[in-house]
Amino acid sequence: MTDRLDVRKTYKLYVAGAFPRSESGRTYDVTGPDGTVLAHAPLASRKDARDAVGAARGAQASWAGRTAYNRAQILYRIAEMLEGRRAQFVDELGAAGAEDAATEVDAAVDRWVWYAGWADKIAQVAGSANPVAGPYFNLSVPEPSGVVVVVAPDAPALLGLVSRVAPAILAGNTTVVVASETSPLPALTFGEVLATSDLPDGVVNVLSGRRAELVPPLAGHRDVDVLDLLGVDDDELRADARRAAADAVTRTVRERPGDRDWLGEGAQHPELILASCEVKTVWHPKGR
Repeated sequence: MTDRLDVRKTYKLYVAGAFPRSESGRTYDVTGPDGTVLAHAPLASRKDARDAVGAARGAQASWAGRTAYNRAQILYRIAEMLEGRRAQFVDELGAAGAEDAATEVDAAVDRWVWYAGWADKIAQVAGSANPVAGPYFNLSVPEPSGVVVVVAPDAPALLGLVSRVAPAILAGNTTVVVASETSPLPALTFGEVLATSDLPDGVVNVLSGRRAELVPPLAGHRDVDVLDLLGVDDDELRADARRAAADAVTRTVRERPGDRDWLGEGAQHPELILASCEVKTVWHPKGR
């Protein structure tokens, strides 16, 4: 047999259930700890960011309209598909310099399972029947806010992404994810997991590129409802994003103690679900 050429993987964005190249055609080098070029990742533009927000907005009503039990099934399916590609993610994270890639992938799978179990329970835990004066029922229930922008941390690139995306989508939100700038490959490959997991197109959209180019316009986008900046370590960029979000009246997720302890209990908590929800109250007259 003749020697075969290596089939190098082409990494693409994940937007609206499809895998487009960046709108501009630009890419950037993703390197390992020793400087070796691992791949060329798409360098998303502002146009790509707007397309991702549009896809998330278009999918949100239908996703929120599904039963909580169905959303739980789909989140569990994501865990199944991620488990099936465990070796691939371990290799990608290891090449990027993850300290314990196998532990990170296992924790990411477990986190999807954990949040899947909350999908049909959070309303009972966070909702209430309120005492009122008069012949009325007064009920408070958590409902999704809409479109959530998640900036994933550089490390852990996969587990950090999962820890912020899972609680957002289980409640009925849709998301636009800005992948780690230095280690985007696991996030881009994760788009392939989502595409084969029964998750409707547009519920999760993954962008890679320069945070300085993507985060401020996403923060100021009038169709974004919640901004999660936990993955942003640059104080100046964080401040710029917060100003843009304030101008657009976009809620920013407050960082809680333990949020960055990615393998600890603080990184998976029901409060993270409620961070992208609004509690709405309904009055209904009592029948006679």
